[in-house]
Amino acid sequence: MQLKDIRAIVTGGASGLGFATAERIVRAGGKAVLLDVNDTQGAASAGSLGSNAMFLRTDVTDETAVDAAVARAADWLGALNAAVNCAGVGTPARLVGKQGPMPGAFFRKVIEINLVGTVLVSKAAVVAMQRNAPNAEGERGVVVMTASVAAFDGQIGQVAYSASKGGIVGMTLPMARELASSGIRVVTVAPGLFLTPMMQGLPQEAQDSLGKQTPFPPRLGRPEEYAALVAQIFENTMLNGETIRLDGAIRMAPR
Repeated sequence: MQLKDIRAIVTGGASGLGFATAERIVRAGGKAVLLDVNDTQGAASAGSLGSNAMFLRTDVTDETAVDAAVARAADWLGALNAAVNCAGVGTPARLVGKQGPMPGAFFRKVIEINLVGTVLVSKAAVVAMQRNAPNAEGERGVVVMTASVAAFDGQIGQVAYSASKGGIVGMTLPMARELASSGIRVVTVAPGLFLTPMMQGLPQEAQDSLGKQTPFPPRLGRPEEYAALVAQIFENTMLNGETIRLDGAIRMAPR
């Protein structure tokens, strides 16, 4: 699929990786609906992209809300052919820390947002994509999911986060296999250390220190680099059923 033909929903689209992806799509002539829980930032971000973007407040853990948002987005877009899942949380917590054992509710919340939310959005998007007429390659849509290098080398304090991202990696191939008959591809991106809003909240010294952990380039990844990979996933039909590490060769230390 060419970027100008993309009609996408992007979760976590108000900022960070999601916004960079939506911006890349819109600047190329495509259209994007930003799904996020941040009303103020979401409206501002969509407004900055012009008439080919729209914001819908959406809690990805609420199945009814997700289904309604995707249906509304598909109607506004005309035809939904791309879904990019960037919504997520990364709050660390030890399994047993100084404050005692990790509450089960904390673990469930991370799984609900990062993993279950990705499933809810993806399945709703696929329903809409299956109604599309196939293009010349027989393709009806693309689902992009966001994991993390923590899925492979999670650090101390990332039990919940790594479990959620590992789940995304684990379902990539079976989802791609299942949807192949519908002409829908599924690809996961596993970013390393990126300059997301969470990172931007750290002091510059801390950001620089983290960035230097990456072998090359020795810096934090830029959201537009994530967006560039997503654009290549859209355009390269042979990319399917795979998780792509986007990490500058980093392998995370235990802490």
